[in-house]
Amino acid sequence: MSKKIVTFGEIMLRLAPVGYDRFVQAESFGAVYGGGEANTAVSLSCFGYDAKFITKLPAHEIGQAAVNALRRYGVDTSGIIRGGDRVGIYYLERGAAQRPSKVIYDRAGSAFARAEASEFDWKKELEGADWFHITGITPALGDELAAAALEAVKTAKSMGITVSCDINYRKKLWDAEKAGRVMAEICRYVDVYIGGRDQAEELFGIKTNARDDADYDAYKAVAEQLKERFGFKKVAITLRTTISSNANKWAALLYDGEKHCFSTEYRIDDIVDRVGGGDSFAAGLIYAELEGMDSQSAVDFAAAASCLKLSVEGDANLVTVDEVRALASGAGSARVQR
Repeated sequence: MSKKIVTFGEIMLRLAPVGYDRFVQAESFGAVYGGGEANTAVSLSCFGYDAKFITKLPAHEIGQAAVNALRRYGVDTSGIIRGGDRVGIYYLERGAAQRPSKVIYDRAGSAFARAEASEFDWKKELEGADWFHITGITPALGDELAAAALEAVKTAKSMGITVSCDINYRKKLWDAEKAGRVMAEICRYVDVYIGGRDQAEELFGIKTNARDDADYDAYKAVAEQLKERFGFKKVAITLRTTISSNANKWAALLYDGEKHCFSTEYRIDDIVDRVGGGDSFAAGLIYAELEGMDSQSAVDFAAAASCLKLSVEGDANLVTVDEVRALASGAGSARVQR
């Protein structure tokens, strides 16, 4: 029987100049739809799971286009509330060499940002779910959505559903002090924590004391402190090292209370699209945990999934379980598959 995962967040219209054009050069923009929790749902659907995405979108054609983008990959959209006037937008300028990528948000006043906590019936939407996933982006969009997120994790916990949270701190959306306070309350109901290498320090004051980006062992103590403070069952820390806009190193740590398991470190020298790397890691970890993988296998699978995402255009990771397993096992190859 297929596992059921529910995610909650905003799906936005992403507009990006062609190729590596800068915003000021652009005469046309490519359009796709994406967002942290939506990306995770798409990835899990591609893995063969029953993935449901909860949000609010306008009833007009642009809102419907966002719904259609999810349906295209088999995501359950039955819980999407329709209403409001606009779909959130974000503009993406691709970086190259030492010029970083840039994101400009135009999401204020979107249908989702103006949603009220009372609009979401969590007992109904979470019925039959095995897992609930959220990120720190949703509560960053306003007090009503922070309240909705808190109610969602409380309800999931009361229903015996495993809860994961990707901290996903975005300084363009809220300041670290408020983010830390709100996310600390949400984390009380979270089983599996996912965060970037510096986010525990930014939000919760847990210092890494790493000598450099290669000092992975320093993150063992961070994972231990996170687990002790919030009572997480497992703590995952992604360890992205940026060499240039086109080249990254990618690895991760998973701590289960007994073992600190580090994944293979991947070096990706020709990134196609780095957006959604963390979301694909979350999806990989959720899949691995629901499949009952041991901690080492789970972090290897999740890291391989996120590595492959960097080769996929758009927000979501459109790869299969077999492709991820092949890379995670060392059998992956860039040769033509015939």
